[in-house]
Amino acid sequence: MTTYLLEKALVGEQVLDDVLVTVDAGRFVEAGPDARDRAIRLPGLSIPGLANCHSHAFHRALRGHTQLGRAGEPPGTFWTWREQMYAVARRLTPDSYYALARATYREMLAAGITCVGEFHYLHHQPDGTPYADPNAMGNALIAAAKDAGIRIALLDTCYLAAGIGRAPEGVQVRYSDGDATRWAGRVDALKGDDTTVIGAAVHSVRAVPKDQITTVAEWAQGDGQSGKPLHVHLSEQVAENEQCLAAHGRTPTELLDEAGALGPMTSAVHATHLTDHDLALLGSAGTHACFCPTTERDLGDGIGPSRALADHGARLTLGSDSHAVIDPFEEMRAVELDERLATQRRGHWSAIDLLGAATHDGHASLGFPDAGRIAVGQRADLVTLDLTSPRTAGTGAGPETVVFAAVAEDVRSVMVDGVLHETAALRPEIGHELRAATEGVR
Repeated sequence: MTTYLLEKALVGEQVLDDVLVTVDAGRFVEAGPDARDRAIRLPGLSIPGLANCHSHAFHRALRGHTQLGRAGEPPGTFWTWREQMYAVARRLTPDSYYALARATYREMLAAGITCVGEFHYLHHQPDGTPYADPNAMGNALIAAAKDAGIRIALLDTCYLAAGIGRAPEGVQVRYSDGDATRWAGRVDALKGDDTTVIGAAVHSVRAVPKDQITTVAEWAQGDGQSGKPLHVHLSEQVAENEQCLAAHGRTPTELLDEAGALGPMTSAVHATHLTDHDLALLGSAGTHACFCPTTERDLGDGIGPSRALADHGARLTLGSDSHAVIDPFEEMRAVELDERLATQRRGHWSAIDLLGAATHDGHASLGFPDAGRIAVGQRADLVTLDLTSPRTAGTGAGPETVVFAAVAEDVRSVMVDGVLHETAALRPEIGHELRAATEGVR
């Protein structure tokens, strides 16, 4: 049992001074204003641990290498970026995937992220043959998260087609299990534990036929109780909507609804190009909408209707997706700032709203509803920010400081399930590990 005195802490929706927290067996057993001498003092502003709800760990190898098109041509499209991403996917092995993911997850830890949702579809050998352990790649990701010191929701992804009515092509044969029934049989062998949730994902309506989507949704819903997380890329590109309408006469959201894939444990990732009916369907089902602003702007996806989704009943979460940047504070403020650009007015999201998306709502969407708050019984996760940095000095030390002033480099320490990490010691190591891991697969 260890007691910490937080100089300032976000408790509920208020920042309080001198908050005493006692940690036992990885959970808060005491939390409230106090100033006992026996406590370990954590100076700065402490907030709950942050959830990264959408990650493709291997995309970290692309950072800084995708701004030009083919053979050094001017910048290309989402689709030419995808070709470069596929080239990395071809080279990965369980060992190199572990090394890259571990370094990426350690970068997340140093940025204040205590849990990651890994959207995992790189399952098999380069020719599509399963490994001796059919879950070798997924188990490499689970091991990487454990060794990095963060929790993981492994969102094992069903990916069966190159496009609507098209068989997998090229590296995509690594992704496919043939059909959703075989996908489910493989995923059943994955093992979760206190720090690992095994969830599901439908890559997209382009990559999974409607009847197969139903199979994945039924697997995630299980016995009809709380169910498991079910994530899906949704309407990221206008071309996706056009193809779905041409093939099915429905939007991707409408197709997911008919397939039984929308519900409170569903996360619609990106949710960028939506109709009014799409908004109503997602909101009435109580889905999460996972926005990844730094990736969405890097790829030129567009600005999604975050405020409209929330007004219809959806719950916002956040992810770093392709890891063009790993900075959860930038993801938070970008939601509000992008809305300002789209509407030419301010005040769509409060700092407390955005912190909720990055903390308790994010953790809940990944199957960890007992994380994301500084409260008795919750997992003992803390992110402590430096209030004297050039970004944060003089900003007032409230929620607005966290969302609209801080950056990842302002994180002084991170606690995950009661284990405290000092970031100053981590960052030099992480840089060396990332350099080696990314150069090994490019």
